[in-house]
Parts: sequence; structure tokens; C-alpha cells
Amino acid sequence: MASARVTFREERCKGCGLCVIFCPKGIIALAEHINGMGFHPATVKDQSKCTGCATCARMCPDLVIEVEREVARVG
Repeated sequence: MASARVTFREERCKGCGLCVIFCPKGIIALAEHINGMGFHPATVKDQSKCTGCATCARMCPDLVIEVEREVARVG
């Protein structure tokens, strides 16, 4: 079973929403707060539902998303 963790460099996010639109699980949203650049940064609503597909990271024009996957070894 694989687990994944998505992190955002919130201070660099321009809130374009591409990651929100393209997340197949629908777990990314724009935050209510504003970052230092004056934008609503992207955030993960439910980390436990992330599959680690990294579509969000591929869609991000500013490279603010990092996806880490860990695969549990059997045996």
C-alpha cells in the first residue's frame, strides 16, 4: 500500500487554481487566508486521500508543489 504527502511552498503560490482543477481526487483547494504575495495559496483538504499521482505538481507553473510517495514493502 502506498502513502503520499503533498506539500506546497505557500509563500510562492499565486493561487492560479490549476492544481485544484486537475486533482483527480478533488482534495486541493485555495486557502481562505492570503500569503505574503497577496494570493490565496493552494492547500490540501484531506492528505489521507492523496494517491501521489503528482498531477498537481505537473500542472503547477510556478513549481511550488512537491509530492512524496512511500511504498510499504511486503515480506
